[in-house]
Amino acid sequence: MGDIAQSTADTIVENAEEINQFVKYFQGKVPSVLDFGLKIIIVLVAFLICRKIIQFLLKIMGRSFERTGMEAASAHFTLSVIQAIMYIILAAILATFLGVEGTSVAALIGSMGVGIVLALKESLSNIAGGFILLFMKPFVSGDYIHEDTNGNEGTVVKIDLFYTTLLTVDNRTVCIPNGIMTNSSLTNISRQDKRQLREKVSISYRADIEQAKNTLRVILDEEESILKEEPIEVVVDSLGDHGVILAWHAWVKPQDYFPTKWRITEEIKYKFDAQGIEIPYQQLEVLVRGK
Repeated sequence: MGDIAQSTADTIVENAEEINQFVKYFQGKVPSVLDFGLKIIIVLVAFLICRKIIQFLLKIMGRSFERTGMEAASAHFTLSVIQAIMYIILAAILATFLGVEGTSVAALIGSMGVGIVLALKESLSNIAGGFILLFMKPFVSGDYIHEDTNGNEGTVVKIDLFYTTLLTVDNRTVCIPNGIMTNSSLTNISRQDKRQLREKVSISYRADIEQAKNTLRVILDEEESILKEEPIEVVVDSLGDHGVILAWHAWVKPQDYFPTKWRITEEIKYKFDAQGIEIPYQQLEVLVRGK
């Protein structure tokens, strides 16, 4: 019994010593933990305050860009670049405050830069494309453009750090990488103050060609959006498999292109039906021979 009591007493003493050592270790670390926790709180508060300041500065710069007459898409892209730089500088300052050495921060930023270059080559090409669009200005905000690679078209809303945003005529938002915009051909429809409507309509071989051409001329003359000072042409374009192809050409303002096209197409159907001018359609004739 004496041995058991002695062993139990020794175990209790050892446990007490271990607990005492743990308490001393914890008490020694408490100041540093509290200090680090306080720094974290200060960093979070500083980040929130600096974010508000950055947003305020960006608003001021945006208004100054408007006063100087900078194009909207260029101003938006410039502000995106400045915002990214500001946040990188802020992150470096806060890391230094937390105890990270300045050389380590610089090395970290450098290594991150190398990693980003290797991992985001396509994204970097988009950033470079944004700078090209900013300085070369093949289009500006508000222009209606057609991107030939993928067939996207619409009104330019803005040019961001990575993407150019278009708004289509049916109110869809299309985001195209800047790299594609600079590495493919595109058509700026709004760059000129007028645009030519070039459309075709087919009539039956039995129809009177002159009657159809005169009807088309009347429709074009009556359309208010057609620029009357510009030439209007109605010609026989070709002889198709199912009918005679008539082509008509007229000039309109760029913003009137689609509404005018739709109105004239509808009016052609009404006028041709009223005058008995047949618009042919593809059909199959089956001849059954008797014995």
